[in-house]
Amino acid sequence: MRDILDMPQYIYKGDDLGANYLKEYTFFKVWSPIADEMKVVIYNTYDDSIGREYEMTKADNGVWCIKLDGDYAHRYYNYKIKINGREDETTDPYTKGSTANGNKGMIVDFNSLNPKGWETHNIPKPIKSTESIIYEMHVRDFSVDLDSGIKNKGKYLAFTEQGTTGINGVVTGIDHLKELGITHLHLLPVYDFASIDETKEGQYNWGYDPYLYNVPEGSYSTDPYDGRVRIREFKEMVKALHENDIRVVMDVVYNHTYTVCNSPFDILVPKYYYRTNPDGSYSNGSGCGNETASEKAMMRKFIIDSVKFWAAEYKIDGFRFDLMALHDIYTMKQVEKELKNINPNILIYGEPWTGGTSNLSPSLQLTKGKQKGTNIAVFNDDFRNAIKGDNDGTGLGFVNGRFGLEDEIRKGIAGSIKYSSKIKSFTQEPGESINYVSSHDNLCLSDKFEKSNPDNSLEDREKMNRLALSIVLTSQGIPFIQGGTEILRTKNGDHNSYVSGDDTNKIDWSKKNTYKETYEYIKNLIILRKSQKIFTLHKAKHIKKYLKFIDCEKNVTAYLLNSPYKGDYKNILIIHNANKNKTTVSLPLDGEWKIIANQYEVNKNGVNRGEGTAKNEITVSPISTFILCKE
Repeated sequence: MRDILDMPQYIYKGDDLGANYLKEYTFFKVWSPIADEMKVVIYNTYDDSIGREYEMTKADNGVWCIKLDGDYAHRYYNYKIKINGREDETTDPYTKGSTANGNKGMIVDFNSLNPKGWETHNIPKPIKSTESIIYEMHVRDFSVDLDSGIKNKGKYLAFTEQGTTGINGVVTGIDHLKELGITHLHLLPVYDFASIDETKEGQYNWGYDPYLYNVPEGSYSTDPYDGRVRIREFKEMVKALHENDIRVVMDVVYNHTYTVCNSPFDILVPKYYYRTNPDGSYSNGSGCGNETASEKAMMRKFIIDSVKFWAAEYKIDGFRFDLMALHDIYTMKQVEKELKNINPNILIYGEPWTGGTSNLSPSLQLTKGKQKGTNIAVFNDDFRNAIKGDNDGTGLGFVNGRFGLEDEIRKGIAGSIKYSSKIKSFTQEPGESINYVSSHDNLCLSDKFEKSNPDNSLEDREKMNRLALSIVLTSQGIPFIQGGTEILRTKNGDHNSYVSGDDTNKIDWSKKNTYKETYEYIKNLIILRKSQKIFTLHKAKHIKKYLKFIDCEKNVTAYLLNSPYKGDYKNILIIHNANKNKTTVSLPLDGEWKIIANQYEVNKNGVNRGEGTAKNEITVSPISTFILCKE
């Protein structure tokens, strides 16, 4: 079937699959070359059990279509399909609206649902990818804490509330994001996912279980039944973030579906959208029981159509692709091309690995290194592991006690480019590397250090947390922060908390007060990074020209940045000392250096605690980052 259905006569190239609404009529199109009959079923309300059925006509390329005259705005619909005498009803995989749990699709008049000022609201100005600072967050985690001060807990609208505070008056919510200085909010899946019941409050899942890819998740809306509400509230969230100079990244999971057989894909064209083994079973490169087949023409088209829709209709600023190596390189190149036509500054990145053995040829998988020259970034697990050790075990990295990793750290600092014959890694340009030390998967950073360094003091582990983030935020490439890491977020040692609920996953806003010094340190590092263009070099040739590593003792990495840019300090020296003892570093240039970061604070105008200047040499405190500058 795969070979037959990918022949030209079965490939539909139009951009109008789904329900296409106009006030005068709605035109439905659905692709199913093997169907014997197809009907569209119209329901007047979300809770209607019986709808009116209309026979569809089979047209070219295996597309069934029908035009229904009249205004069908916000009515609900499904398809009834008959194959080999068996009739099934399914939601449209292309639907852009739905009722609770995706039981029915919805015909959407988007113009009538847009928040006031949507079309003209202020979108953050364009920036280079290396100027991005990504902050990963789950919708519920952000606001469900009883002491968050946020009214719409666990909802899209939580991101629209300003002026919220927690215990002791700490700033929370969207004001915290603005205060921290991030440029991009990476939201864990916010499309419709099937692993929770949207009609029940308090259920929890990360959301890597796709059902309707083009519909916002209903459990994050204030009314999951009325399909209009989730659309309006999602846009209100995006608008509020944009107007606070924060771009929105969607975590997208096109590599598998929640289930097979009863998924819309499998009901309409059984097994076409998936990779299968020779015996007909589903290939499991995702680790979730199935994997989609991006190399098939209509699956590739679906992925491209879907991201284009989110970028255009919801003004999404970036996409993070889950298990991106399960998508063939050609598909991802097409994704990048089409998205850049909509927004030249859109951010595209993903995981350069699979979740198991895939039937996709390794030569086609977008694994680490194959992103070169594509304007697609990948998560840099080499740098991550060098900084902290393994994800969930007791293994050590640079910041928490393992020696001999200086060159691995240097590779990451240089954006993983080919900096020299010794310091070289997998990127062509620094913007291809997502630099991070933790994400939603695996142990939180503070939990990792508690497990790998149980004999170290709490104070030392806090220093490790700070040093790890300092390395990420001063390296070339794109920094990525797991939400809450700046206040030592913990999940109490749960390394896979996808169903562990609010108590485990929530952001505990009281920690912002407990770890105030670390929070201020990270916030001010972000201010420093954003103020100095030399930290955000976009070309490998410039890194080679303006970055020079300095010889130091073991377990210390230092480097000099010589900036040609107006507004930058002419010289910046960064020193990362992972030792439990002080270290002394000779300063590379004569004269007085101003200290702008030490063990206590970061201040781009000069520190207030400790020595403010240095000559000839600098003594660097244990487990800390020092930064010095010269005009």
